[in-house]
Amino acid sequence: MNYRILKTKQVVASKSKLIWLMLLYFAAIIVNGQDENKNDYKAFTADAHLKNMHLWHGFVVHPGAMVATSLQYNSRNKKFTFGVWGGASFTTVDVVNKNTGENVAAHYQEFSIYTAYRLSNKFFVEAVTHNNYTGVEERGDVLHYWSYDKTQGYNFVDISFGYNISSKILLYLATIVGGGAGDYEVQTDGSLKNSWTHYFEVNSKVWEKADANLLLFAGGAWSFITDKTFYTEGAGNLINVGVTFSDKIRIGNHKLPIGVTAMWNPEQEKTVLQLDVTLF
Repeated sequence: MNYRILKTKQVVASKSKLIWLMLLYFAAIIVNGQDENKNDYKAFTADAHLKNMHLWHGFVVHPGAMVATSLQYNSRNKKFTFGVWGGASFTTVDVVNKNTGENVAAHYQEFSIYTAYRLSNKFFVEAVTHNNYTGVEERGDVLHYWSYDKTQGYNFVDISFGYNISSKILLYLATIVGGGAGDYEVQTDGSLKNSWTHYFEVNSKVWEKADANLLLFAGGAWSFITDKTFYTEGAGNLINVGVTFSDKIRIGNHKLPIGVTAMWNPEQEKTVLQLDVTLF
């Protein structure tokens, strides 16, 4: 065989091997990257918050120090979420025992279940069953966690919708279903009429720099069926106005997210300042 032809074949073969080795190398990188992306997916997450009080939709749910925790499942496409949220206080509130008429100290306790589905990057639907059983046994009632009896006073369901007009503005509408936890009006004949209370909120991020941002919010409640609502004693009203400042504080080598919320409830003529520290 001609030496030049043999040499050319050897060079081509060497280049082919090099190309194949490069392709295998890049394929390994791609596969490894896919594995890493696959490993980055966490189906289950948990977090914990330490708060000086607990606010919700203009309510001071508990006025003292408490810890809140959650455990949730997230689908791989990030569209579906299912979780549980719990709160427990370090301090107590007074409740009246219906048998003795005396004030009895009770710790705040809540275990709620929630689920959400994101139909798009802008629109989501959510359902929450709120189960705040603070003082149920202390006031002389029997605790039935799964009971949604209207007069038992601690279980109700919220169905809500959220729409992000932009990355900074969110519209949020929630409706209480079933008349639980006092979402009803007593009629003249003694019957109970469901209020189906609606809560609507607009919040907007108005400032942002590095880890810090400032969020303004305003929310109101009303019912198309009754004068009384879950949130108000009379007609619908503005019940939740305020601002939340969020940032990260450095403690040693760690950064802890914090949120400070100044909230005003015109209906209850109440103004409070909440501190929320994310522990993990």
